Amino acid sequence: MRSIDAIVVGGGQAGLAASHELARFGVAHVVLERGRLAERWRSERWDSLRLLTPNWMNRLPGHAYRGPDPDGFMTMPEVVGFLDSYARSFAAPVEEATAVRALRPFVGGYLLETSRGTWRARAVIIATGHCGLPAVPRFAAALCPSVVQLTPSAYRNPGALPDGGVLVVGAAASALQIAEELRLSGRPVVLAAGRHTRAPRSYRGRDIWWWMDRAGMLEDRAEDQPDLARARAQPSLQLVGGPPPRDLDLPTLRALGVRVVGRMRGAAGRVVQFAGDLAENVAGAQRPLESMLARIDPLADAIGAPRERWPSMPRGFGAGAAVLDLGAERIRSIVWATGYRRDTVWLHVPGLVDETGELRHRGGVTPSPGLYVIGLRFLRRRSSNFIGGVGADATALAADAAGYLAARRPLPRNAA
Repeated sequence: MRSIDAIVVGGGQAGLAASHELARFGVAHVVLERGRLAERWRSERWDSLRLLTPNWMNRLPGHAYRGPDPDGFMTMPEVVGFLDSYARSFAAPVEEATAVRALRPFVGGYLLETSRGTWRARAVIIATGHCGLPAVPRFAAALCPSVVQLTPSAYRNPGALPDGGVLVVGAAASALQIAEELRLSGRPVVLAAGRHTRAPRSYRGRDIWWWMDRAGMLEDRAEDQPDLARARAQPSLQLVGGPPPRDLDLPTLRALGVRVVGRMRGAAGRVVQFAGDLAENVAGAQRPLESMLARIDPLADAIGAPRERWPSMPRGFGAGAAVLDLGAERIRSIVWATGYRRDTVWLHVPGLVDETGELRHRGGVTPSPGLYVIGLRFLRRRSSNFIGGVGADATALAADAAGYLAARRPLPRNAA
C-alpha cells in the first residue's frame, strides 16, 4: 500500500487543472488515470469532431492556447496535444493505466483500490468528468438484435456503420453533428429530437461564445439558479465547430433531407414509438434562445455592433410521426446521443450518491470530509465543465483541500 496526501482520479482537463493547483499549494499528490492521459479525448470521440468552443477559450491554470488560429476549433488530436503539453509544463504526476476500482473511507482518509495496487490518501478529488456512462434508455434492450446500436463514444464515421438508414436519438450538439455527417455521406437519416437548446454560431458579427463570455453568462453561478437540477441537465448548445463556421439546428438538418420526429419513448422489435412532442420541443427551444440574445443586445449596442434580427421560431414542425417501422424504412443502425449518467459503482462512500445517481456536493465539496468532485456541469458556474472554465474551480477546490490537509494529522508513510 502506498500513502500520499491527495489523489486526483482522472487525467483529463479537470484532473490536470486540479493537479496543477494542488502542486501550486504544495500538496503532495498523484493523478490516477485508467488509460492514457486524456483517454476520453483519444478513444471516445468520433473522427471529425471538433470542440464547440473557439481556441481562444481554451485555457487552464498556467496554460493557454497560443497557436495561429485563435478563432478556430480544435480537432481531437489537437485537444490531446494541448493537454499533453499542459501536463509536461508542470511535470504532472500522472500514473497511467491505473484504473480505480473502488474508493472507500479509511482511517484518516480514503482507500483506493486500483488495477495496480492500493493507495491511501487523506484527500481525494474525483475528476472523472461530466461524460461518464452513456445514458441509453432501458427500452433499447427491446429492439431487434439485428439493429446495430451505439453511442457517440463508440461512433467513429459513417463508413463504420452497416449500409442503410440511421436513426439518431437526441437533439443536443452531438446528435445534430452526427446526423449531419451521416446525411452528407448519402444515408437516409431520422432524428428523434427531444428538449434542446438552440443557438446561432455567430450573432451581430461575433461568435456566440464571444458574446456569452463578454456578457458574463459563462460566470453565472450555480447558487443563483432558480432550478439548479434543470440547469445542470440543460442540453449542450446546438453548435458545430468549423471550418467553415456555420449554424446547425433542426431547420438546417431538415433542409439537408433529415427527417425530424419527436422524442423517442419506446421500442419493441423493429418498431419504435415517439412522443409526438416535436412542435412543443421546437417552441421550447425558442424561449431560452431569445433570453440569451436579450442579455447580449445591450452589450452589442454599447460597442456599436451591427444590428441583427433574432432567429425566428422554425415553422413547419408538427407533432412528428408516432411510430416508425425500422425494417420498412431500411434503418439498420441507431445512434443514442442521449446524454450521460454518473459511473458510481466504484464509489463506496456513504451518502455520496443521491437517489438520482448524481454526486452530492456543494460547489464540488462533498459531504464526506476531504472528498471533492470537479469537472461536472454547473459545478460552480456555467462554464465548470469547459476546458476554459474548469481552472477556476480547480483553484478553489485545491485551496480547500490544502486547508483541510493542513488542519489534520498526516498519514504515516508506507513504502509500496
